[in-house]
Amino acid sequence: MSKQQAETLRYEGRPYAKQDEELVDQGLLFDIGTLLSRRGVLFAGAGAAVAGLAACGTTDPNATESSSAPDSSGDLAEIPEETAGPYPGDGSNGPDVLEESGIVRSDIRSSFGTGSATAEGVPLTLQFTIYDMANGSVPFEGVAVYAWHCTRDGEYSMYGEGLESENFLRGVQIADADGVVSFTTVYPGCYSGRWPHVHFEVYPDEASITDSANVIATSQLAFPEDVCDTVYAEEGYENSVENLAQISLESDNIFSDDGGESQMGTVSGDVANGYTITLAVGVDTSTEAGGGGSAPSGGGGGAPGGGEMPSGEPPANNG
Repeated sequence: MSKQQAETLRYEGRPYAKQDEELVDQGLLFDIGTLLSRRGVLFAGAGAAVAGLAACGTTDPNATESSSAPDSSGDLAEIPEETAGPYPGDGSNGPDVLEESGIVRSDIRSSFGTGSATAEGVPLTLQFTIYDMANGSVPFEGVAVYAWHCTRDGEYSMYGEGLESENFLRGVQIADADGVVSFTTVYPGCYSGRWPHVHFEVYPDEASITDSANVIATSQLAFPEDVCDTVYAEEGYENSVENLAQISLESDNIFSDDGGESQMGTVSGDVANGYTITLAVGVDTSTEAGGGGSAPSGGGGGAPGGGEMPSGEPPANNG
């Protein structure tokens, strides 16, 4: 190597254009060349980084982006519209508990107002998550959900013989920001002619519950057979064992359309600690609600014994 080559001045690998001048005096063309050289290195590095990330992404063929994770209401369909049955207590057939102060409550095991009785049975937390299907199936915050069901003996408060002044196992909750309402209650029994169920109505808001004509959805929740078998082996549910043996989801006059699939609750828990049952409820306000308090002929309303919708004074519930 010659002395001249050894003493060649360079900057970032590029020889000075003017070997006898300082770096700051190399001129405009030298400066432009330096910038272009830097940009080429930068782009090459960025390309390598992208290629590296792409290579990493292919190591797991099952990896997905978080945005592709299924939404909690992803496969949700509109809840089937059902009858409110002969014992709604919403003013559509006799008494109206929704006009009484105190109906908005989470614990529905005891009567309020003039009533004093408390329903007995295996503890149950009843939870609905309401979705607004007319607006992209977002949680339906602010809607009011009225839920009611029979006792472990298969009787309904406000209608059953000796229960006319009681209003237990009935209550209203307002959906939170997640569309959730929750009730503390007891596991209902099974009466003759119907699969174990809970009735519920959805109203636009709390202020609208005093008129059943305002309802935007009326439906029923079904209980899984295996859980019913376990619960009905407990003391107090003796009548339910025989009644359940005589009915199926396929023969029930409400759930027979799809074997209860679209209205079947998801249950967790046990007898000792109580159960929790949950149901996702799609409500589409762009369609017409038609449940109300009427029942189709043949007992579709869920009257104990499978009778038709009563007229006149509410009959006693014989379980």
